[in-house]
Amino acid sequence: MLKVDRVTRKYGNFTAVDRVSFELNDGEVVGFLGPNGSGKTTLLRVITTYLLPTDGTVTIDGISVTKDSLEVRRRIGYLPESNILYPQMRVDEYLSFVGQVRGLEGPRLKERLDWCIESMKLQNVVYKKTMECSKGYKQRISLSAALIHDPKYLLLDEPTVGLDPLQIFMMRDLLRSIAKNKTILFSSHILQEVAAIAPRVIIIHEGKIIADFSFDTETNRTERLEQIFETAIKEKGAPLEAVK
Repeated sequence: MLKVDRVTRKYGNFTAVDRVSFELNDGEVVGFLGPNGSGKTTLLRVITTYLLPTDGTVTIDGISVTKDSLEVRRRIGYLPESNILYPQMRVDEYLSFVGQVRGLEGPRLKERLDWCIESMKLQNVVYKKTMECSKGYKQRISLSAALIHDPKYLLLDEPTVGLDPLQIFMMRDLLRSIAKNKTILFSSHILQEVAAIAPRVIIIHEGKIIADFSFDTETNRTERLEQIFETAIKEKGAPLEAVK
């Protein structure tokens, strides 16, 4: 279980995340929806140990992100909004390097590398330098790096940003296949993307959770999410168009 308990994160006098609480049970896929600047990235960075909370606690399987960050990192994979790749490294070299940093070696490293190449459909670029790859391939390479150590939890920050429509559909399919045995939290400001992927949605605005719900049907999810978002945010001052 991933538990966020009354987490606040401030930058000086500015409060980016304000007393946020929620839980993710094992095997859940949850969309984290909110306009740009609503606090999504900041909270993901706190959960993934890149930032310390100003107040509150985050635990993963009962392990505190502040007290035992290394053990938490062993259990999570994190895809930041901006790809962090070494441009001069070949794709296979980069993923092998990441795997070794994660403690993989020998047959286990090869097994996971082969899985990433096959699952993420990287066969056409595996011997290219990462700088030579398209935006869509770079996103898949980065997702492979987040998954190579087979983490239990996967946290994704705007995983479809900058992708063309075909690449977005491919990313959706990848996430659906991964979701079979992972707990996933992914952020987005695009309402349709969240509705297409996540059975449960948490809406954040101005650093606060304003809605947390699960769809009760697979049909008309976009329309339903629009209604819920509009109702939740109506008095908060942000237009619905901010996430369309």
